[in-house]
Amino acid sequence: MRARSQEKTQIDGPAGRLEIVVADPGDDRRGYAVIAHPHPLYGGTLDNKVVQTLAKAMYALGYAAVRFNFRGVGESEGVFDEGPGELEDFLSVAEFARRRFGDAQTVLAGFSFGSYIAASAAQQLQARQLVLIAPAVGRFPLGEVPQHTLVVHGEEDDVVALGDVLDWARPQHLPVLVFPGAGHFFHGALLELQRQVMRYCRD
Repeated sequence: MRARSQEKTQIDGPAGRLEIVVADPGDDRRGYAVIAHPHPLYGGTLDNKVVQTLAKAMYALGYAAVRFNFRGVGESEGVFDEGPGELEDFLSVAEFARRRFGDAQTVLAGFSFGSYIAASAAQQLQARQLVLIAPAVGRFPLGEVPQHTLVVHGEEDDVVALGDVLDWARPQHLPVLVFPGAGHFFHGALLELQRQVMRYCRD
């Protein structure tokens, strides 16, 4: 993902201005992906390494990668709202992307808390695929998700237990891709995470 392909901008969100970074492949674009970062109160931003890995994967596949800061993070205005406001932020960014890129193929993605928000948004938006990395099961009311969902979790995640994710996925008959030895932030496994996301979203 080349630096010159990235554009930093702001839009009017429900609680004020929202900071957005867009990486657009241009003429090769096949759609767009909206990517949500982890919990704002625990250092989550659009520059999180897992979020950047998702953006790189989407860009490499020809999607415009749209990542943003939730309200109260970075240059985004407002204050943390425990989820409902952050969902409004996500929907506002998704509408910005739809207006800019048209009714193209859409991927919704998130990491940790961002997975909860992306999954909630998927109940209101039409998306080709949903990508949830280390979904915050048990910490937030994550409901059922579409069958075209990729769920990835680290075996050694000490923030969200793998067992909790499996218990959530089992009644839905939803596969979970487990990274042996990986923790919540996938240290040392980001390149493989990118490859697996690309393999899934390429199909």
